[in-house]
Amino acid sequence: MGELKLRAKDPDSLRRIIQSALSERLQSVTAGIKKTEEHLQQFEIKYQLSTTEFMTRFNNDELSHSFDFDEWIGEARMLAHLQQIKASIEEIDFVDFPSSRN
Repeated sequence: MGELKLRAKDPDSLRRIIQSALSERLQSVTAGIKKTEEHLQQFEIKYQLSTTEFMTRFNNDELSHSFDFDEWIGEARMLAHLQQIKASIEEIDFVDFPSSRN
């Protein structure tokens, strides 16, 4: 696990700013995940396949190419990307360090 140290005249203010920005980003990413999952569900209903099954069959050349399939693949990749960002944000932990100033 990496560590990042920041210095500021007002560390508490900096901490609040960063926590607020991370919270807003997490909300945005979570909303993006929900919207992407809804898009994926529309494809799953339309084609009567789970996204996992679709990706397997598409990668095995069992399905012919179409614009819908391109979009479905893009949405599946977007979901994975957004889930990775969400996990990264949720792993951030603020650690208090003793002040080196006297």
